[in-house]
Amino acid sequence: MTRADGTGGTSDGRLDPEALWALERADGAEKVQEAGDGARGSECGDPAAAVTAPDGGWGWVVLAATIIVLALTLAFPSCMGIFYTDLQNEFHASNSETSWVPSIMTSVLHAGGPFCSVLVERLGCRATVMLGGVLSGLGMRARLGFCFSFQPAVTILGHYFVRRRAFANAMSSTGTALGLCTLPFLGNYLHAELGWRGSFLVLGAVLLNSCVCGAVMRPLGAPERRRGPPLMNHGPPPEEGSAGEGSGRMRRAWSCLAAFLSKHMAFDQLRHNARYRAFAIGITWMMLGFVVPLVYLVPYATAYGMDQSRAALLLSILGLVNIVVRPPFGVLFSMPWFKGRHLYVFAWALLVNGLSNSICCVGPGFGVLLAYVTVYGLSMSVVGSLMYTVLMEVVEMSRFPSALGLLAIMESVTLLVGPPLAGFLIDRTGQYFHVFFASSAVVASSAVFLMVAFYWLDARDRKLSKRGRAPALPEPARPPVDLAPGCQYRSVPTEGDKDAASANGAENVTSI
Repeated sequence: MTRADGTGGTSDGRLDPEALWALERADGAEKVQEAGDGARGSECGDPAAAVTAPDGGWGWVVLAATIIVLALTLAFPSCMGIFYTDLQNEFHASNSETSWVPSIMTSVLHAGGPFCSVLVERLGCRATVMLGGVLSGLGMRARLGFCFSFQPAVTILGHYFVRRRAFANAMSSTGTALGLCTLPFLGNYLHAELGWRGSFLVLGAVLLNSCVCGAVMRPLGAPERRRGPPLMNHGPPPEEGSAGEGSGRMRRAWSCLAAFLSKHMAFDQLRHNARYRAFAIGITWMMLGFVVPLVYLVPYATAYGMDQSRAALLLSILGLVNIVVRPPFGVLFSMPWFKGRHLYVFAWALLVNGLSNSICCVGPGFGVLLAYVTVYGLSMSVVGSLMYTVLMEVVEMSRFPSALGLLAIMESVTLLVGPPLAGFLIDRTGQYFHVFFASSAVVASSAVFLMVAFYWLDARDRKLSKRGRAPALPEPARPPVDLAPGCQYRSVPTEGDKDAASANGAENVTSI
């Protein structure tokens, strides 16, 4: 019974559930039980009643596991340069043909995003990471396993960290650096002892460690929810008659396809969210030349007489620079001053990264290439630390998995054609430095595009604010759909989240 003073209390002085819910929303607090061992209910929680992101605790274990997963997946294609000459000689292939090996590996690693999103929905983040480890370990041909490992690891990290998200993303990105630092040494040793075939078998066994990392990524608990009827039953009733039945079947199929694309690939964000659209276009163009120098650095050095082990040392130094630099960058970028400026810092670092490739054009000497990997590594550290943080800022966290999936699909196209185009350029010119010059132009131009596009969008929003109109924001948060088992929580909102929620008239709910 509602009290006369309008507070929504019951006759015995207690607040009824609706009044308590209203007070929680008004205060902006998330007074729900903590995640962890004491969490109740099943792994698939009710989106309306989720758990708080711990921002620590077991999250540190998940962070450590994510670092190892990224070391075993994202850094692995870059180490194929050690086996580049062996593959070329074994199969009597040109540079363009041989470059398809790391190209397809990297492309499929990203292109599996939507499939990974479906598996995360059905199996949860933990099981999907373990499945990816099995696929990667069983066969070096099963490149899709890389995607199934790294993407859920990045996703579940977003559940465990909210206030410290920039720091957690920066720390997790050290996994790529760790892989760049250690895998070249391991690959070079295995290459000398076992040849390229035996090395692939041993490296496949090493990739099985992703299963161990996935096992510790336990889901955040959430209360039980009642499951409704399946999606296929939500369509309109079938019409009578054969023509009507066929038309109804087509409408239901189209409705299911539209729901699937909206859920796992953020085409709506690509249409209506200008910031996400600009970011996706810039990153897609960037990937055409971003990984090419890592593929051709070792072949470039060895082609001019440098010892194989010394050339592999360059990749390890690159990884070491990333390991040393990324943690302090993570702490630095978590400071309040960088709030709202992450994209511009990212774009400037990307510009430096692109221009650094031109250093290789000076010559193939060890001193020149050492200076190159140092500058490249410093700028790469900033790019890797901020890439997922920027993406989480331009889209609502509830849409992050689908936005990441669509971005991964777009990236996979340029990642697929980049190395073969570079190999074709080497075959036609007979010189490696043309590749580094082309990569410099591509990556630097993508950085300029991002800076100009976001500066224009910010100026437009400021102008709209002065006119008294609300700036264009991403679409209001809809009630989240049941997505990933064990991958739902209600976060303690940051200041930016609160502003976005109040502007949209919606509660800040993070559900992936």
